[in-house]
Amino acid sequence: MKPVVFLSAGALFGFLLSQARATDYAAIHGMFKLTDLHLFGVIGVAIATAAAGLALLRRGASTALNGERINVSPKPYHKAVFAGGLVFGVGWALSGACPGTALAQLGEGKLYALATVSGVVLGTWLRQRLASPSVKPARAS
Repeated sequence: MKPVVFLSAGALFGFLLSQARATDYAAIHGMFKLTDLHLFGVIGVAIATAAAGLALLRRGASTALNGERINVSPKPYHKAVFAGGLVFGVGWALSGACPGTALAQLGEGKLYALATVSGVVLGTWLRQRLASPSVKPARAS
């Protein structure tokens, strides 16, 4: 597939996030204060869509773009997942963005999202540098 397909899909995803107000700091703040609940619906639709996609992948003999068979299996639990989830949640609440919405915010011209994207990159780098040897990095394709 050509890179334009992926860029188009990413742009569409960012547009949909913007239209759902998932890039709006006030909406995210309201979600965490439980005063604006519409983003819970957006998240619910995203979970349902991902569940349906995973179910389809598990049923069929799906292959990746490189022709390799896709094997969907549960990931093992590590104690660090809980701490990582807390860091993710606090960062989301403070910055008003998760990694996907931060990129959509940049697309909207909200330059404060550069701080969030920088934090995501730094956090990912630090996690890899500080990870215990028992936690294996994701396999690169």
